[in-house]
Amino acid sequence: MRFSIFQDTDVGGRSINQDRMGYCFSRESLLMVLADGMGGHLRGEIAAQIAMQTVASMFQQQAVPRLRDPVAFLEQSFHASHRELHRYREMHGMGECPRTTIVACVVQDGHAWWGHAGDSRLYLMRDTDVLFRTLDHSKVQSLISLGLITEAESEVHPERNKVLNCLGSPFIPPVEIHAAFPLKAGDVVMLCSDGLWSGVSREELVREFRMEPLELAVPRLIQSALNHNGVGADNTTVLAMKWDTENDETDGLPSLSSMGLPDGAVTTTIAIANNLEAESADLTEDEIDKTIAEIQEAIQRSNKECP
Repeated sequence: MRFSIFQDTDVGGRSINQDRMGYCFSRESLLMVLADGMGGHLRGEIAAQIAMQTVASMFQQQAVPRLRDPVAFLEQSFHASHRELHRYREMHGMGECPRTTIVACVVQDGHAWWGHAGDSRLYLMRDTDVLFRTLDHSKVQSLISLGLITEAESEVHPERNKVLNCLGSPFIPPVEIHAAFPLKAGDVVMLCSDGLWSGVSREELVREFRMEPLELAVPRLIQSALNHNGVGADNTTVLAMKWDTENDETDGLPSLSSMGLPDGAVTTTIAIANNLEAESADLTEDEIDKTIAEIQEAIQRSNKECP
């Protein structure tokens, strides 16, 4: 595999960044994952952290060097993350479980598989078109699908922030999967939180990724969304990958190649120590240390439960 990849995030107008993102790759498989902790519930940043770490750890256990079944992996890792959130709730005696949206993409054999729960999105762009984007699990998207409101009306709808599916809810979340989409050289796969897509148009997305290298396009899109959404802007996070960039001179980023990795080796940006927010208003340093240990234990349990 050969690709370029770049990620960035901004806290926006919020006191805590509850978004998490990262990627891992083995010699034959790539995982990208983004989670957006739900601010209307306690410890959304912890929910996003647990979900991202659980999915990433299961990938590292199973992609040796490839996933046997990417669809099963996405479903199992999302459900394992959901269970770990409820274990966290029980361990802390919380009345309500921390919740998070999630979107993840696996690339293997030149094809992409992705799944999501909630309103964090995946866009797949080719040349001047958005070939695909995930449909939000939200109240307004349901109304759009029924033909009751338009896209423009959804932007000002009083229930535009109501999410109908997430990890950590009282029910087992349905995981919407799109399987085995063939990639072509130059395709861009972008994962983002609602802070990004609520502030930029499809045309702007396509234009930036077509005209600019990833390391310029991603920060520009984030800043554009922040400007559009104003002083109360939500956390805004983007993870973008450009496929098969071996002969592409438009990106300033060096192309990554997985061919030199031995079986069982995984390169990853996802590390526990850098992701929990010490400035979280409801967590002391001792609680953060305890949570890190609990996440590590949860990851070990998940690996045993979902081989």
